[in-house]
Amino acid sequence: MNAVHVIDHPLVQHKLTLMRQADTSTNDFRRLLTEIATLMAYDVLADIPMQEITVKTPMEVTTGRVIDGKKLVFASILRGGTSIADGMLTVVPGARIGHIGLYRDPKTHVAVEYYFKMPRELEERDVVIVDPLLATGHSAVAAVDRIKEYRPRSIRFVALLTCPEGLAMLHGAHPDVPVFTASVDRELDANGYILPGLGDAGDRIYGTA
Repeated sequence: MNAVHVIDHPLVQHKLTLMRQADTSTNDFRRLLTEIATLMAYDVLADIPMQEITVKTPMEVTTGRVIDGKKLVFASILRGGTSIADGMLTVVPGARIGHIGLYRDPKTHVAVEYYFKMPRELEERDVVIVDPLLATGHSAVAAVDRIKEYRPRSIRFVALLTCPEGLAMLHGAHPDVPVFTASVDRELDANGYILPGLGDAGDRIYGTA
């Protein structure tokens, strides 16, 4: 699997452009993020394991392939990842949800963990870590570090926006973890924000400052 997958479907790119606009309301920003996450799920989950089952149609008995949603975990990096997880749940409602609470130290930009809760038997599950932005990469690395302690079947990382610095940080520590994103933006500024970006995703999702 390639390291970085940019999902450039027209619907995804259209909604991302609307989210970038500074005058997009909190309600619209939150709705658009959930909609994009739903669309991105088709690419993110394109190769998850399937199994054959026997089904009875109105005409005859046949076989079909299904995924085991209960083996899938959306691991949301709080707080912004929640809207992405909600969007993906619309197409895989049987998935389990985990939460990783991380905040970025304003001086060092290092991720500090304050909460961690995952479903049981993670070694039998495929984990999709979700966060709106992969900026400095510290939170992403910290999240993957923790998830790997439980030896899941697979890990993939989903971020609405990424940048070269964040990708280099994540893949320097975890080259085996593929990243799915709608855009690889130009760079980080001196404060660790993505440019051109869309601002602070958490603040724009929840209407905080």
